[in-house]
Amino acid sequence: MAETRYQPQTRTGATAFVDEGLRSYMLKVYNYMGAGLAITGIAAILTFMAAVDTSGATAALTPFGQALFTSPLKWVVVLAPVAMVFFLSFRIQTLSVQTAQMLFWVYAALMGLSFASLGLVYTHGSIARVFLITAGTFGAMSLYGYTTKRDLTGWGSFLFMGLIGLIIASLVNIFFASSAMTFVLSVVGVLIFTGLTAYDTQKIKEMYYAADDGTVMGRKAIMGALSLYLDFINLFLSLLRLFGNRN
Repeated sequence: MAETRYQPQTRTGATAFVDEGLRSYMLKVYNYMGAGLAITGIAAILTFMAAVDTSGATAALTPFGQALFTSPLKWVVVLAPVAMVFFLSFRIQTLSVQTAQMLFWVYAALMGLSFASLGLVYTHGSIARVFLITAGTFGAMSLYGYTTKRDLTGWGSFLFMGLIGLIIASLVNIFFASSAMTFVLSVVGVLIFTGLTAYDTQKIKEMYYAADDGTVMGRKAIMGALSLYLDFINLFLSLLRLFGNRN
């Protein structure tokens, strides 16, 4: 059976049904993503409150904070979310929707643990400001990806190659610690993840198939939410490196 495409210019009964199904599917994707960001934010705030003692003249790490940020446990916090992304990507077809959803929530909470350290590096006001900038940029590009008639498939390979280059250059910069390279990588990161937001939104939209059952649709929604969540998080981090005020 040919894949059902979204064609708003044809207002037949069948297309109206597809329109309604597509809207419901995309709303589920954005709801999952939004809930994931909320869990990350709450986990980051609670972790920061438990890890940092701000009662004195200067902030100091609590015993929990020392274990989380200075002991080998920090590598678990850093690497566990990466492992979960790969696990979800490769095993999503064999997981139930409930299990995949639970793993997504756990992944978002683990990201919050690592994000708690941002409060030690940047002022809280600048983090909030950059978050709002990120939300506005993400929303505009996601809307563009959803509504444009232009095929963004050609963006995919270009952006993917740019992403691979960005990752390699970032790993190299760990050893050189060049502030100039950090600035360049942040600018490139903003461009890449802004483009990926539009590209991924269109790709998620085109994954919609009206004949899918609830399980398949649920899996697609979770993986779509994960893709957009990663775009948002990486765009936020790139903008924070550019515009965040350091403590």
